[in-house]
Amino acid sequence: MKLDQSIYYFFLFWYACGVILLSFDILPPVLEWANVVFLIAAGIIGGIYFIRSYGRTKGLFISALIVFFSIFAEHLGVEYGILFGDYYYTQDFGPKLIGVPIAIGFAWLMVIASSHALAKVIAYNQNVILYVLTGSFLAVLMDLIIDPVAYEVKEYWVWQAESFYYNIPFSNFAGWFIVAFILHFAIYFIVHKEISTYNLWHSRMILVFGLIQAMFILLALINQLWLAVIMTASLTAIALAGYYLSLKRFTHDRSI
Repeated sequence: MKLDQSIYYFFLFWYACGVILLSFDILPPVLEWANVVFLIAAGIIGGIYFIRSYGRTKGLFISALIVFFSIFAEHLGVEYGILFGDYYYTQDFGPKLIGVPIAIGFAWLMVIASSHALAKVIAYNQNVILYVLTGSFLAVLMDLIIDPVAYEVKEYWVWQAESFYYNIPFSNFAGWFIVAFILHFAIYFIVHKEISTYNLWHSRMILVFGLIQAMFILLALINQLWLAVIMTASLTAIALAGYYLSLKRFTHDRSI
């Protein structure tokens, strides 16, 4: 079995274990490192997707760009409150680079890879701005459910602010949009001639998006975060419907 296949199946196994342990709140303190493994595995899946879609050189370059740029952006947030607002990490997410857990960079790699896979089909044959806007909104959609659960339920980080949406400042979502916009624009510039590629790893990346959304929506539901559940579940359903409605046109044009 190829290494990338093994990593993919490992991610699915780790995901299943995580859903059970987190849903029943039975993750023992000795296994808190499992969160780091999960984030890194999810990010590696995103990196494999880019490599399998656009070749080793471009795929590795895009993956490294996402990881290091997102870590730099998070550094601005943690140290100076720029982009995302004032916050700090309470969870040990493993080794850090300029004060930001490297695992967070891998989490961003998963988010950008997922939103890219969706956006390039939904915005197929449209201009670059529509693609970039679609990808950026999809990235924010993921954060709409990740942040409330990570903050309110798991307390992985703490916000120094107040807002109607679980005291997560609007600047956080604006920051997510800005970072995602820059990264999606860079990706389009690098691979726009190959953006119509579709393979097994594309469908796997869509599955990863659905699994991540489902897990966090489930955790939000269990903990009665109703606004996050209703808003995110509705928008996720719309995004996936738009993707599958566009997929037939996307694959048909490639076969001509």
